[in-house]
Amino acid sequence: MMTFRIDLEQEEDGRWIAEIPELPGVLVYGRTSEEAQSKVQALALRIVADRLENGESDSELMTISFSPA
Repeated sequence: MMTFRIDLEQEEDGRWIAEIPELPGVLVYGRTSEEAQSKVQALALRIVADRLENGESDSELMTISFSPA
């Protein structure tokens, strides 16, 4: 099972930034923390799906969960 940690931080301008450190480049902005979390989870799933389609990942990505940092 693979658990991705979501790091959340609020920027000075009020936007929220969410990142999944285990997946380089998976970083998004949102108006709220909830929006940022939702967007980063969707992006992470797209990246994982792409890796699976191209045979670039192992079977541990078949069960995925997200946890707050």
